[in-house]
Amino acid sequence: MSFDVGGLVAIILFYLVILIIGIWAAWKTKIRTSRAELRRNEVIMIGRRDIGLVLGIFTMTATWVGGAYINGTAEGVYFVGHGLAWTQAPIGYAASLIIGGLFFAKPMRTKKYVTMLDPFQNLYGERIGGLLFIPAVMGELFWTGAVLSALGSSLSVIFEINVHLSILISAMIAVFYTLIGGLYSVAYTDMAQLFCICIGLYVSLPFAISHPAVTNIGVTATKYVYRDPWLGSIGTKEVWNWIDNYFLMILGGIPWQAYFQRVLSASSAAHAQVMSIVAAFGSLTLAVPSVIIGAIGASTDWNQTAYGLPDPIHRNQTQMILPIILRYLCPSYIAFFGLGAVSAAVMSSADSSILSASSMFTRNIYQCVFRHEATDRELVWVMRVTIILFGAAASGMTWLSTSVYGLWYLSSDLIFVLLFPQLVSALYIKGSNAYGCLTAYIFGLLLRISGGEPYLHLQPFVCYAGCHLDFRFPTGPKYVQTFPFKTVSMLLSLLTNLGVSRLTKYLFNNGMLPPKLDFLDGFVSQPKKEKTNKIGSLADDNTDLSEQIPSNTNDMDPLNTTAQNNEPVVDEVSSPVISKTDD
Repeated sequence: MSFDVGGLVAIILFYLVILIIGIWAAWKTKIRTSRAELRRNEVIMIGRRDIGLVLGIFTMTATWVGGAYINGTAEGVYFVGHGLAWTQAPIGYAASLIIGGLFFAKPMRTKKYVTMLDPFQNLYGERIGGLLFIPAVMGELFWTGAVLSALGSSLSVIFEINVHLSILISAMIAVFYTLIGGLYSVAYTDMAQLFCICIGLYVSLPFAISHPAVTNIGVTATKYVYRDPWLGSIGTKEVWNWIDNYFLMILGGIPWQAYFQRVLSASSAAHAQVMSIVAAFGSLTLAVPSVIIGAIGASTDWNQTAYGLPDPIHRNQTQMILPIILRYLCPSYIAFFGLGAVSAAVMSSADSSILSASSMFTRNIYQCVFRHEATDRELVWVMRVTIILFGAAASGMTWLSTSVYGLWYLSSDLIFVLLFPQLVSALYIKGSNAYGCLTAYIFGLLLRISGGEPYLHLQPFVCYAGCHLDFRFPTGPKYVQTFPFKTVSMLLSLLTNLGVSRLTKYLFNNGMLPPKLDFLDGFVSQPKKEKTNKIGSLADDNTDLSEQIPSNTNDMDPLNTTAQNNEPVVDEVSSPVISKTDD
């Protein structure tokens, strides 16, 4: 297919509609914020904590259903040796949303945190909380790069246009409306984008499945026709690896700022839970077309199409199976609908991740670590600059598209191993302290890296039981672990946190370690010095800090607001006070 003016016009119109919606949401937000005299930087991050149930469900679903989600699901079903049995993302992430809604949404929303890192900094201190920022922001940026790469692959197949230019334009539009409207612009555009995803994918299916070159997918599900059945299978030696991957997606899918940004913006804790659970079923529903498209790819005689032979597998184009089917098995005008679905999915995830990374940096690094006294205006400008920088960084990663998916895969592992145990400890386990967190962080990181990562050509330092060479990688054989070392690493990290926390508490409280060794200020009262209690104000030198900072960090309200009910308190100043873990 040569350059198509009609298709280009259709995509431009789609982008204009999204941009107009984003600008309208930003204008609406500005009026409501000026009337309420709210802190502008927090409105950009989490709105006014008044996101309704319907809008919340749409934006949470659209955040998960990204370009990598729909392209990757189709690729997983199509890929030889994997099939539907190994396409674990749809069920895994849906289960993640359900568990997040049942166990994590309520405590986070009730305590009125602003970002996912707030409970870490309140419990472990500013520096340790800042350390946890690294895997969190890596996950958001690599995820954005991955979804933008998915858009690039789609555009390169359907149109003969400059791929990187089109990616840059898409990222610029997402950055622009995020920049001027914050969460509200992201939420309202997510609603429009979700409609585009649903319509684009489901409209394409009848045309692709009825193409003369496609064999009945019910036959190819279990029977060899052109290649192995697309249902796939799980070998006896692969069961533990399969289970390990599910734990990674289910539990590792929870500690993401993009998820908690929706939770914390909900009008109540109950709404946050409902949003999360309903979004799980929404994301599953939107995975169905991608599964069928992957099955269609496995059931197609490519020699009967303009694509010809060799097939996408032998051309190393499995990651582009969805746009390939849209181009070669559907009429051109239907392909435009499908491309609109991919573009919408990409932008709905990219804007959320860019806003999430910027929110964590502005609040948890710039404000809490470096500039306690920063004004609201200053924080707004920091957010604007970081939105642009993070958007540019994610776009630049698409030039390294061969490794972005591997980097995102590894960062997801790090979030699972490093952040999930800390989140459980901060919300549910009393007695965890900065020493336990730091030790668990380092130990978990070493355990994860020691297992290797074939997508990044990282050879394992430790070959666990069942480690073997896998010859299915296009770039050559790689060592693959079949032992569930990721889940084991996460559990050992959690146990290390608990063990070291209890040990250090015992040693310091019983005088077995001198106070001067308490370099993280976890137990020993320090000399009176300037402490920030509120944004823009300093504690008086004669103030007894022990009266201001509660000894039980789990009961502390980080926003200096009452959390006796679920009603949002939005007009009070949030506080970056960091408590000591002396309980």
